[in-house]
Amino acid sequence: MLARLTMIASGATQATRKGRFPSDEAPEPRAFERAGALAASLRRADRVWTSPARAARQTAEALGLAATVEPLLGEQDFGRWAGKSFEEVQAEDPEGMAAWLSDPDAAPHGGESLAAVASRGAALLERLAAESGHTIALTHAVPIRAAMVHVLGAPLSSVWKIDIEPLSLTEFRGDGRRWVLHASGVIVSG
Repeated sequence: MLARLTMIASGATQATRKGRFPSDEAPEPRAFERAGALAASLRRADRVWTSPARAARQTAEALGLAATVEPLLGEQDFGRWAGKSFEEVQAEDPEGMAAWLSDPDAAPHGGESLAAVASRGAALLERLAAESGHTIALTHAVPIRAAMVHVLGAPLSSVWKIDIEPLSLTEFRGDGRRWVLHASGVIVSG
């Protein structure tokens, strides 16, 4: 039984462009243009899922995909840091920022820890391992990074060493016993 998972990072938002912790906002207008160019290159999918976040849902729509909301694909909950810049948080809560970057179980922002995001990603992969076919999943950088390090067996702290561009694709393949990272990259530049 072969399964393929294509994770697509949602279109860029003001938060991603300005180095802010995301809140639930729409993609920038340019993201919709880029999504249109990407849509033609997508392979047929047996199922399409999206994060509950507006950026992912609207990216799916821009790609012309009829997607079902899947909570396991949700963006990390950044709690009281949502909408703030990294610099603001570093100035206001340097100990919290240091803990968040060094301890995957830390959630100094009052939101969700990286370990919790990784747990959601592992559950998604486990669920898909039992299904054959191709799944397209519209999500965000942190859940994609967490899935990558899970499949690679790398330490969870490795997520901070992976850059995920908006509208990039990361593909995994599974045979029911294990997953492999098949490909990762940006299809549409900009």
